[in-house]
This record gives sequence, structure tokens and C-alpha cells, in this order.
Amino acid sequence: EAQVVASGGGSVSDGGSLTLSCRLTGSEYNSFCMAWFRQAPGKEREGLASFDEKGMSSYSDSIKGRFTISKDRTKNTLYLQMNSLKPEDTAIYYCAADLWVQCTWSRADFATWGQGTQVTVSS
Repeated sequence: EAQVVASGGGSVSDGGSLTLSCRLTGSEYNSFCMAWFRQAPGKEREGLASFDEKGMSSYSDSIKGRFTISKDRTKNTLYLQMNSLKPEDTAIYYCAADLWVQCTWSRADFATWGQGTQVTVSS
């Protein structure tokens, strides 16, 4: 059974950077659609970026230009490099995975979810 474990969250100041990691385990397949989401207190879960089996990435407008999604296939690990962080980026960040061919961050019904990692940006 596939599982994903997210890590790398923490506390940074306005304008700082963090890199989140998400390791996929328990599956012999490397052809997963993987994505990052976040949920701020009192708000709905928001899709941020996705990375498909062909190496194509897609971003929501809210983080485009500041965040970069990537994947190390040898480590089966997804990353989210976050630069120019703002206080409004404070949230719990989740990674998710599924076997979709049409990979997208715009739907939240992924089969596999990680436990989330807290990112706090102070002003």
C-alpha cells in the first residue's frame, strides 16, 4: 500500500525560504501523480502544485513564481522549494499521490495523503 510522508516544515521570517519533502513508499510504481496542498486555519484545503510521471509541473496562481515543485525519482521523493515566503503562506502543508494520468492539483480526491507538516511565516 502506497504511503507518503511529508517533512521539512518549520518557522521562518517574512521573505524566508523552506524546502518541503514528501517520500513515497510502499509502492513498486514510480508513475504517480503527486501534488502539494495546504490548509490554513479556518480555510479550505488549497491545491498548490502537481508533478506528473513525465516530469511536467503545474502551479496555482497563488504560488506561481515563488514555489517550485520537483521530484527525485531515484529517491521517490517530491519536493516543494518555497521562496519569498509571506505570513499568508502559514498553513499545514500536505502532499498527496495517485495513479492519475491526468495529473492536477485542482482536485483533492487523491487516494493517498501524507500527515502534513506545519509551515509558519512570521512578519
